[in-house]
Amino acid sequence: MEVLKPIELKLDVEDPIQNCEEGLPLSPIARLCHQPDSGIYIIVMIGMKTKMNPEDIKASLVHTFLKQPRFCSLQVEDETVKGGLKWVNQKEVNLDNHVIVPILDINNIESPDKFVEDYVSNLSKTGIKMSVPMWDIHLLNLKTTDAESVAVFRVHHSLGDGISLMSLFLACTRKISNPNKPPTISIVKKVNPSKSSGGFWGKFIKLWLVILLFWNTLVDVSMFIATSLSLLNDTKTPLKGPLSQTRRFVRRSVSLDDVKLVKNTMNTTINDVMLAITQAGLSRYLNRKYGECHKIDKGVSEKSNNLPRNIRLRAAFAMNLRKPPGIQELDVMMKKGSKARWGNMMGYLFYPFTIALRDDPIDYLREAKATMDRKKASLEASFSYFLPKCFIKFGGVKMVSFPTQTTLWFSNVVGPEEEIGFLGYPVAYIAPSSYGQPTGLLIHVLSYANKITFILSVDEGIIPDPNQLCDDLEESFNLIKSAAIAKGMSTN
Repeated sequence: MEVLKPIELKLDVEDPIQNCEEGLPLSPIARLCHQPDSGIYIIVMIGMKTKMNPEDIKASLVHTFLKQPRFCSLQVEDETVKGGLKWVNQKEVNLDNHVIVPILDINNIESPDKFVEDYVSNLSKTGIKMSVPMWDIHLLNLKTTDAESVAVFRVHHSLGDGISLMSLFLACTRKISNPNKPPTISIVKKVNPSKSSGGFWGKFIKLWLVILLFWNTLVDVSMFIATSLSLLNDTKTPLKGPLSQTRRFVRRSVSLDDVKLVKNTMNTTINDVMLAITQAGLSRYLNRKYGECHKIDKGVSEKSNNLPRNIRLRAAFAMNLRKPPGIQELDVMMKKGSKARWGNMMGYLFYPFTIALRDDPIDYLREAKATMDRKKASLEASFSYFLPKCFIKFGGVKMVSFPTQTTLWFSNVVGPEEEIGFLGYPVAYIAPSSYGQPTGLLIHVLSYANKITFILSVDEGIIPDPNQLCDDLEESFNLIKSAAIAKGMSTN
């Protein structure tokens, strides 16, 4: 397969290097990412369909990543703010500090897949020095089961959130089918619940929606504050425990067409389907763990199983707060005054998973849709973004931390709709994740071409068998898909 031509990133801003926030302080959320208990990094495993040439990669980075100001800036102490940091442009970036090419003894590597998994796990035990821009990329020219080589991209979360980095990533890619065109990005449409504005009933519906929004927000904010003050913690389960600081990253893909089939049959969203799969998978995994713990297997049915009742298990669900929502073009995010600007524009809500086994797998989907519809009618995510900013501004960053009371973090991002080339190399898979978060489990979901992938970041001391959890997620999806197909056939 021929290597694609490298591209040059062109931003629609005046001299982006000079416009790189020189001397501006880090945002409160970016400062929070530097706290000792929340030194968070985003890590992305990218499988390539060809071997990589490190010199070509370096040349491409000059015209792509280094065009983004924060990738050529240091974070230094801000003497005007106690404990503050500010951006300072580094006129020249030595790419030898950022492009890492380990020497591999291929003949002595028994399992390339396990080697890559261990390599990324070991990366999670380290950080990046603040004496250089806080990102790097590791090039592993090692053939694995589903790629000819693997690039591991790591960036400190203070540089930007997942939406920002995905916009930069997509700006550095081109379609395989048409190397002159950027990939297609799905547009997230905001649903207007009621277009009717006239008449008594139209006004009544609008008033009711406002009252509902106010009430839901009041309840959610109260729960949020109680959780933040450790007055409302998740149940201690085999998925929750003291962190060992050793992370492992595993992934499992399913057919995107099959997910869309379930979505269309049940009139839900793809996000609802992925949450239903997660709820079912976590329930199956915990049912097995409790059975092993008690050495008694009561079964896997709704009425006979090993699960304790009333398990409280929640996810800190990351929400993009930009308007308009979804992935935006990079030059739009870099413009001054943009409502979809670059940075850490994310809030989170506490999403409750109902841990239980269901005889009808569609019940998982019904519950997931009802819960998410309820959460959408609330301003909890916006509150979670603005409240820490206020605390940091008036009380200092030490007063705030990322949520530790939930069992897991959950996030999802829409990826390219077709196969792409990145920095001139055709991509086999994309697997973004994170480490440094104060929970033992993070589940990230990303779509790419005709697949949608669960990427798990687990603390090995809490979840020693992450591939078993992947098996449970995959099996749960198969059960939900079969039930949806059967339901669709019965209604035709």
